[in-house]
Amino acid sequence: MSYNVKSISVFEKQAKRLHKKYPSIKLELLELVKELKENPEQGTAIGKNCFKIRFAIQSKNKGKSGGARVITNVLIDKHTVYLLSIYDKGE
Repeated sequence: MSYNVKSISVFEKQAKRLHKKYPSIKLELLELVKELKENPEQGTAIGKNCFKIRFAIQSKNKGKSGGARVITNVLIDKHTVYLLSIYDKGE
């Protein structure tokens, strides 16, 4: 079953700031959204249907451990995933 993926304004501002620093992050986020539509409960559960997802940033030349983090909230009954926050682990 496919889920809807929506972002909040705070997430969009954070992503825009990271995109200026790491140009490849835009494509990597699009790939993450595709994955979230099929498997919304990715990453580490942090409570109250929230998950922390690690992913690599190619522009940074580091793996997942030194890459970015995305915090999501999954509403299973509404089939929706909200992108709440994104940050660079190095910050």
